[in-house]
Amino acid sequence: MKTLIAAFLLSVLVAKAAPIAPESVAVVYNSNIAESKDLAEYYAQVRNIPAQNLIGISLPERGQISRIAYNTSLRDPLRNAFSARGWWTFGRTAEGMIMPATCKITTVVCMRGVPFKIGREVIPAEQADKPSKLGPQFAHVNEASVDSELAMMGIQGIPTAGPLNNPYFKKDQSFASAKLSIMLLVGRVDGPSYEICKRMINDAVSTETHGLWGMCYIDIAKKGGGYAMGDQWLENIAELNFFTGIPTVVDRNKQTFTTNYPMSDAALYYGWYTKHRNGPLLNKHFQFRKGAVAMHLHSFSASNLRDTNSHWTGPILAKGAAATIGNVYEPYLHLTHHLDIFHDRLIKGFSLVEAAYMAAPTLSWQNVVLGDPLYRPFLHLEGSGELVDQDRDYRAIRIANERWGKQPDTLIQKLRTAAAAKNNGTIYEYLGLWHRHNEDNKIAIAFFDSASKKHLRESDQLRQWLYTADIHREAGNKRMAIQILRQANQMIPSIPESITTLAILNILDPPPPPPAKLPTTGTAEKSATPATVAPVDQP
Repeated sequence: MKTLIAAFLLSVLVAKAAPIAPESVAVVYNSNIAESKDLAEYYAQVRNIPAQNLIGISLPERGQISRIAYNTSLRDPLRNAFSARGWWTFGRTAEGMIMPATCKITTVVCMRGVPFKIGREVIPAEQADKPSKLGPQFAHVNEASVDSELAMMGIQGIPTAGPLNNPYFKKDQSFASAKLSIMLLVGRVDGPSYEICKRMINDAVSTETHGLWGMCYIDIAKKGGGYAMGDQWLENIAELNFFTGIPTVVDRNKQTFTTNYPMSDAALYYGWYTKHRNGPLLNKHFQFRKGAVAMHLHSFSASNLRDTNSHWTGPILAKGAAATIGNVYEPYLHLTHHLDIFHDRLIKGFSLVEAAYMAAPTLSWQNVVLGDPLYRPFLHLEGSGELVDQDRDYRAIRIANERWGKQPDTLIQKLRTAAAAKNNGTIYEYLGLWHRHNEDNKIAIAFFDSASKKHLRESDQLRQWLYTADIHREAGNKRMAIQILRQANQMIPSIPESITTLAILNILDPPPPPPAKLPTTGTAEKSATPATVAPVDQP
């Protein structure tokens, strides 16, 4: 079965997806904020978007707006601008609904300054008689992402309660080729600051000259039950990366990556379940690679996307990522972005916004796409593009997989020879990850040992110890895992990432509780404070 999957996955990497045409892009900014206009003009200049495609709208200077404010201050002025500029022609369905028949604009880019979420309001009973086709439980849910609402703004008279089916979901073609004039792709250049927004644009454009190369880190929750779908998305990403030749670290422990985990060269990150940033993002020295695409699936991951400490999208962008996706309110797991589809489409060379919308089952819902929507991080996955020294090892691994991926013995021999000739810790580490994926754990440990001796950075050396401890932990040999972690702590004790070793030790071998204090007089009384129970937030 894996052989068939490999053949299919390798075959889809041959063709490049066509780019979104700059003349089909409209850029929306808040005319009340000078920085919003400046950012829009800068983006248009960098992406060669015609000046006449910029639209300034007077908007409230806040992230959340009411439904009425959205309709009157944003949607209607934008509709008028599209009509005045001749971008739309309209038709009428058999049921009498008016909607676009043609549209010259495929993509709308909202700049920081444009509100990003619509708050929930009580829907009068007489207006709640048209529940979503997806179920009556959505009949009174009218909060939404601004961008997801704008995606269907050309259709007049659609209900605001609940989500709408996305006709572009699971497509595997450019949006222009899909000919879906009834909808728009809407993304935004937004985040904690205008400086970060400009950096996101620059990083996307720069990365497209040489491609996105580096490590992928995947954090699987393993919650089971109704959450199995999310776990499977992440397993699918790991499998695709294995056959593509992207070095991938998978954490399948119940906890997320622990505090200050040594996430070096992170070009891709997929995690889920916890409410606020944790793990490597707590390390003040941590930075994603330039151009990185990173996301953490959570119900409210983009609830406050302009905060560097709250939830996930803001912290991810503040730590150097160029792009992320998230949810402004509760989306329910099956209606959020299907991360494996998103990753697959990026790998195939589609733009960020196309990949995100092909992965989203619904519109008029909670999803938001942050980063340059036109960004194509894997434009040079086949090995083309400008050569950058820091990408060299990752390019070599990818090209080796492309040449000998169907001949695993040859692949390993070639990479092993290259690793030995160059004393290359990155290639040794990849060989360890490759064997671990194939459940050859004894060989994997040997390669991790070699990698720990060849890596120059202590954080990279530490990661090899963590892999080995995790193999023993996964096999149920907790005693050996603890022994290895203690050795690692002695060998590499003083870097910020060493905190992760102590964190895992505290999970596997928790310290004893402090001794109880004896009462000084009288009889000991029971504590009046109940045990604390950590809340669980369901995606």
